[in-house]
Amino acid sequence: MMPPQFIAFGEALTDFIRVDTDTWQSRPGGAGWNVARVVGRLGVGAAFAGAVSDDLLGRQLLDASAAAGLDTRFLQPLPYPPLLAMVPSSQPPSYFFVGDNSADLHFDPARLPPDGLDALRIAYFGSISLARPPLADRLLELAHELAARGVAIAFDPNMRSAMSEAGYRRRFEALAGLASYIKVSDEDLQLLFPARDQDCALEALRRLAPRAAILYTRGADGMSLLGSGGALEQAALPAAMADTIGCGDASMGGLIASLLKYPARTMAEHLRFAAATAACTAGHAGAYAPDETMVNAKLALPSAA
Repeated sequence: MMPPQFIAFGEALTDFIRVDTDTWQSRPGGAGWNVARVVGRLGVGAAFAGAVSDDLLGRQLLDASAAAGLDTRFLQPLPYPPLLAMVPSSQPPSYFFVGDNSADLHFDPARLPPDGLDALRIAYFGSISLARPPLADRLLELAHELAARGVAIAFDPNMRSAMSEAGYRRRFEALAGLASYIKVSDEDLQLLFPARDQDCALEALRRLAPRAAILYTRGADGMSLLGSGGALEQAALPAAMADTIGCGDASMGGLIASLLKYPARTMAEHLRFAAATAACTAGHAGAYAPDETMVNAKLALPSAA
């Protein structure tokens, strides 16, 4: 297998989603893993690099990774408990995490495949993995090393109210400074910059990340791509709404896949592809990863223009 062009580093977990009073459904998930799966399903050589439990839930993550076409050499099954995300509400999504001494915390970058980084062009970091020491500082060190080698860093804070660990803000600011691409939602901004309105919060993020193209998502209100040349706007595309779980990850994965697979596209075209990927995900329950045929069909709709 050829080394991947894209690797997401961080947490892979199992979502337990409350369906009704007495029923919960389990699904493989985790922000970084979701993004990697989207990129892989869209036809780009991709991997998720992280540690998972050596049990039924970990094997489900391995199987789902392989089914998405991910290079599974980067997954490290370990004899520790799984990381769980409990989702008592999916509309809007609300989460809490269960993972004391779980497998994700024991990821070891030294165990990556020897040739695994040879073709790497974009590396993703973000979400709760940056608020879970000792993994968090290990990932920040790795991000610095990859950026020094010329790898573009993609960063999604995917901020949760539970991410109050003392070192998180330092890592957030460091990753923002390294990033070439940042995905941030309106909810992220409210948590990251609670005393500022949208415009002031985006300006504060821009000061932390002067080199980054910022994908700013606003749910049904669409998304923007902010860069040195100004702002591009994209309306949300129509979707038969199931829930919004994974839509942000899908938009990030769609943007990255488009950048890697179609470098001649304009930034406006990359943005439309990201929006179409998110719309495809919204039509399915849970963090669904569409393939390129589905995304192109969404783009072909008259209202997608």
